Amino acid sequence: MSEHVVSAGPRVAVSSLTKTFPGTVALRDVDLEIRAGEIHALVGGNGSGKSTLIKILSGVYQGDPGGVVRIGDVVVDAESMTPEVARGAGVHVVHQDLGIFLDLSVAENMALGSEYDRHKVGAIDWRALNQRTRDLIKRFEIDARPSTLLRELSQGARTQVAIARALQLQGEDPGGLLILDEPTASLPEHEVSLLLDQLRRYASNGQAILYVSHRLDEIIAISDKVSALRDGVLVGTFDTSDLDENGLIQLILGKSLETTTLEKRPPGNVVLGADRVAVGPLREVSFDIREGEVVGIAGLLGSGRSELLRCIFGDIPARRGSLRLDGREFRPREAKDAIRAGIALVPENRVQEAAFLDHPIADNIAIPAISRYWRRGRISRRDIDRAGAAGMKKFLVKATNERAHLATLSGGNQQKVVLARWLSLRPRLLLLDEPTQGVDVGARSEIYQLIRRATTDGAAALVVASDFEELAQVCDRVLVLRRGELACELTGDDVNAHKITQMTHRIGDTE
Repeated sequence: MSEHVVSAGPRVAVSSLTKTFPGTVALRDVDLEIRAGEIHALVGGNGSGKSTLIKILSGVYQGDPGGVVRIGDVVVDAESMTPEVARGAGVHVVHQDLGIFLDLSVAENMALGSEYDRHKVGAIDWRALNQRTRDLIKRFEIDARPSTLLRELSQGARTQVAIARALQLQGEDPGGLLILDEPTASLPEHEVSLLLDQLRRYASNGQAILYVSHRLDEIIAISDKVSALRDGVLVGTFDTSDLDENGLIQLILGKSLETTTLEKRPPGNVVLGADRVAVGPLREVSFDIREGEVVGIAGLLGSGRSELLRCIFGDIPARRGSLRLDGREFRPREAKDAIRAGIALVPENRVQEAAFLDHPIADNIAIPAISRYWRRGRISRRDIDRAGAAGMKKFLVKATNERAHLATLSGGNQQKVVLARWLSLRPRLLLLDEPTQGVDVGARSEIYQLIRRATTDGAAALVVASDFEELAQVCDRVLVLRRGELACELTGDDVNAHKITQMTHRIGDTE
């Protein structure tokens, strides 16, 4: 838990907040208080109402009549919340998708969050902008210069820039509310620690912070209070010091997480073999993966983890080296070659690269095999819907029906739809890039049950994850990438979070 002074009175108070959408109640009579200097965690499963609450506080949604929102001295009926009201009250939101521009400098990103400094004649005053940015860099302790391109910064430093951009107009007396929605989802472990330390310093200066994360260890480490939502209802608000991870799971799920022993089969024939493959930052990587195996890939951001998966999927060509699939030479020129060969990829960025948010669930599941549904020169809507309903049931997707648009689902259920799309084709090889990023603890368990079910049926799975605890729990072996090479392979008792961290960062003379 963080150590800092928390004010006696609330900076933010929400009372009797309800929000209904057609066919569902997203929030029901929620009361919540957040104090200045407090890091207040908000937890709940996918679909619990966390995103709806954040959108009301930021003015994107309006609450139903009867609710009241107070932020500092601003008091407004929940049905009258707007982005202008939220900004005026000092509400700032930093989303998992940071909304930064990688090919612009730190100074230019700061200016886009407020405005460009200008001379009297209207031209941009670069000297003033750079000085203002230097002041912000110093204030928020960012390791960069005003001229540094965002692309050159680590993911953690990019997050710091996004926070500084959001808070830049506050001055030295922090007011309002900073909302952080999954800020560490894409950060490697060592950058998570740096960011959490930074947030503690913000809170110690009086900043009120609402912190949303599915990473329970972070919640325990950083927050002063925890409020839990379940099915749109506030279960309660608790002192973090009175909770452990099991207690948080109880609050989120309403029960203990069932420890399901995932059925495994002995490794079978080699499904994929890679021989001296060079792609992206990787100079030469060789490994194989067998039927029934879940093999993890660990490495720092930029180590080539994602590039390796995309190379196997035919999305990025290898500079040299060769692949063999089921004993035969495999040279995919594009993704459709891999799909025809029985390879499936679940990419890291679900929203941008895998999900068709404005289409029904059934369509999202059917897309890679759409030719199956041609009947007499036209697509059979009935057959697609029937297959979608069956897929929802088989792959544990929770939604009103198969015609619901993907955008209406929680992140965890969206991810299960993407998995259902590929698992329904019974692939030989599953390539999974951060498959549980931004997914709650219950959905995470269900996703890995689905993956293990596929490997038990004879598939192989290659999993990239930044959460080394997760890799240790679900993988049979772990390949560690470091400095362009396959540094080592961990098996047996060495498949644990400590050893994976040690080998990824090359801590100690262990090789």
